[in-house]
Amino acid sequence: MTARSTRTGEDAEDLDVEEVLALVNEHNGPGGQVPSPAAQRTRPAGPGTPEAHHRATPWPEARAVAVGAACSGSPAARRGPVSVPLDAALGLVLAAPLDALTDLPSFDTSAMDGWAVAGPGPWDVRDEGVLAGHAEPQRLTDGEAVRIATGARIPPDTTAVLRTEHGRTDTQGRLHALRDMHHGQDIRPRGQECRSGDRLLPVGTVVTPAVLGLAAAAGYDTLAAIPRPRVEVLVLGDELLTEGRPRDGLIRDALGPMLPPWLRALGAEVTAVRRLGDDAKALHKAVTGSTADLIVTTGGTAAGPVDHVHPILERIGAELLVDGVKVRPGHPMLLARVAEGRHLVGLPGNPLAAVSGLLTLAEPLLRTLAGRPDRETYTLPLRDEAHGHPYDTRLIPVVLRGEQAVPLHYNGPAMLRGIAAADALAVVPPGGARAGEELELLYLPWASAGIGVCFT
Repeated sequence: MTARSTRTGEDAEDLDVEEVLALVNEHNGPGGQVPSPAAQRTRPAGPGTPEAHHRATPWPEARAVAVGAACSGSPAARRGPVSVPLDAALGLVLAAPLDALTDLPSFDTSAMDGWAVAGPGPWDVRDEGVLAGHAEPQRLTDGEAVRIATGARIPPDTTAVLRTEHGRTDTQGRLHALRDMHHGQDIRPRGQECRSGDRLLPVGTVVTPAVLGLAAAAGYDTLAAIPRPRVEVLVLGDELLTEGRPRDGLIRDALGPMLPPWLRALGAEVTAVRRLGDDAKALHKAVTGSTADLIVTTGGTAAGPVDHVHPILERIGAELLVDGVKVRPGHPMLLARVAEGRHLVGLPGNPLAAVSGLLTLAEPLLRTLAGRPDRETYTLPLRDEAHGHPYDTRLIPVVLRGEQAVPLHYNGPAMLRGIAAADALAVVPPGGARAGEELELLYLPWASAGIGVCFT
């Protein structure tokens, strides 16, 4: 399967902050002005009303606002680079260039098991061989050979390395080559890969297993990296069970088990998962007492009798950056700045709607905070028609089959059956998409790499 890049300079996430704000102004308020926080808070409209829908931010711009939120604030409010041991750096982003601390290799080494030989053959073979990890061996003279292991230091005045399979010894113990040789054959010269001080990788490189190997080979014990954004998850709702089967009007909490590993897959450090029920005082205390870079709440973002997120954000003077998004599922999601350098993403309580909010608002914010590069936008044609919302973007689970994306069933706001089998979410424009139409795909972090690879 191959996907085609459609990234252009007109993509919403390529907009700078001023352009983002201009777009939000255009869509959010009369006369193209963003209503003041006080005006927003005094509106009686609930998230399901026509007024609330008019206020909602279009989906691409909501993602751009999340990127802008991560970039805003004073430098003092942002967490600086940290020095991280290699075994804790996987998945982080380099905050300083990776420059070689040594030549690689740092001495002439044998590229093969065989014999180090000097001059033309046949050669007299020394009794004692040369192994990797030993001090510099004795100098060879013309007509001499010595057994040598891969990675061992080359004796001074060696002409070449004769591979084991390319040599034989006669009855007198002399070594003969079975094929022609050239000077320097199968010797890795000092500095072949790099010289000390060479730039190996730039700032912004994601630390993969291969980067860890290169850093170790180049002499590093620690790396300067951008720290993981710290996230607290607040699970709301009195109706949630943490074990057993649903009963007596209670349901199992699906988001508590799902969100922390998903957030880790997006590069976050999940510092706490708190179950608060529908307790407004507990929610206020948790939000005001948190020191996390991002608070993620589940449920409570609508206008019901126990939906406490909006009132508490108003009470603490938080700035609502996104209050509803024109996307299905997940319309009543929100993004707020609760303090300088600290944000809150409010996810809807329905599971697939929460996934929509996670990928719409939390993912771009966390990616930017972590310094991770934005993934290119990819498209694939749909195999089957995808029904859309009349006015809003729709996110639907799909599986990838060859060169096509196949929409999955069970894609209602409260359903996880479709997303559990999915490779990606397809971005369906308002009005739907025909079979064969190319749609943007939001890849799931584990879909192409194996379940554990991205959980760093």
